[in-house]
Amino acid sequence: MKKADILLIGGGAAGFFTAINVAERNPNLKIIILERGKEVLTKVKISGGGRCNVTHAEFIPKELSQNYPRGEKELLGPFHTFMTGDTIEWFQNRGVELKIEEDGRMFPVTDSSQTIIDCFLSEAKRLGVEILLNEPVKEIQKEGESFILHTTSETFSAKKLVVATGSNPKIWKILEGLGHTVVPAVPSLFTFNIKDSRIADLPGLSTDVTVKVLDNKSKTLLESSGALLITHWGMSGPAILKLSAWGARLLEPLKYNFNIEINWLNTLSEEDVLDSLKELKSFQGKQTIFKYAQFDLPKRLWQSIIKSSGINERLTWAEATRENLLNIANQLTAAIFEVTGKSTFKEEFVTAGGVDLKEVNFKSFESRICQNLFFAGEVLNIDAITGGFNFQSAWTSGFVVSQNL
Repeated sequence: MKKADILLIGGGAAGFFTAINVAERNPNLKIIILERGKEVLTKVKISGGGRCNVTHAEFIPKELSQNYPRGEKELLGPFHTFMTGDTIEWFQNRGVELKIEEDGRMFPVTDSSQTIIDCFLSEAKRLGVEILLNEPVKEIQKEGESFILHTTSETFSAKKLVVATGSNPKIWKILEGLGHTVVPAVPSLFTFNIKDSRIADLPGLSTDVTVKVLDNKSKTLLESSGALLITHWGMSGPAILKLSAWGARLLEPLKYNFNIEINWLNTLSEEDVLDSLKELKSFQGKQTIFKYAQFDLPKRLWQSIIKSSGINERLTWAEATRENLLNIANQLTAAIFEVTGKSTFKEEFVTAGGVDLKEVNFKSFESRICQNLFFAGEVLNIDAITGGFNFQSAWTSGFVVSQNL
């Protein structure tokens, strides 16, 4: 049997961050990371398109916490202990400079996730953290004060255990055996599959919109604003990803078949738009409707909307009937699209689900059910919208755990 002071299950972002911070505070402890795969930090490697979206430039705890559909309330306290500014400083102190992009996402200045991986590996080595690969945990037992872990090849024991395995159903099952409740996982952060002639020729086009998810009585279930990106298979972009994260539990029972309503003009109402169209009829009478885009919309999008309003390409504003104007106003502010499925967002598969938050003390991230068992990262029922927030909760939980070990 191999003995350690602290065992960590999971060689990902949360596992490494926790181990490094624990080792720094307690250089004499024997710390072992058990990783089931043949390499560590695989999710860090592919995140942000291989650039690693380390965190997000949001420096007020309350506002940062509002990016977590699950975990908003629980993370508020921990963010007062360790959040974005601390993350920036932590990496800076280890020679990794971060930069802020226009949309608030933060990356290493090298634009390479390898920079973050190298930082973690060299820190772990410097501090004597032992990393064992190909060690999937099959069983966890509590014997007196100690945790006994059985992997496929070895038995380990330690007084303290940190679980940082992300969305791993096998570990969730083991944690249920220790008395924990696990909220079943459903996909979060996904794009919408939509086959519709109005967007078929527009892949790559991005514009700011307001999107609503409708129920079968056309009532609004969810609403979000932001950039929408038209893709070959449907729609993506922050506006859609926010809906998928906040609606993770709502959209799963619908089997990802529902209607959305898009206002291409964001907040303008149908009445406001109709008034503007009447002015165009009065003052731009000779102009053909199809040819010149209005409301600062991309030309290709404008022309698609005009076509779908049933308007002839040669019709001028002066010739437009009231019905024509109503159709245009409706297609601009309340266009209905049918969603027929979902696709994973890039390679970043995020789920909503995990250890029930009521069973965790968020002052320490220690289990309320099982003493000396701690959690870090996505093993908990915490997840965020896209933009570096999932990593930030990994850093925060890992840091708070390290303070309490």
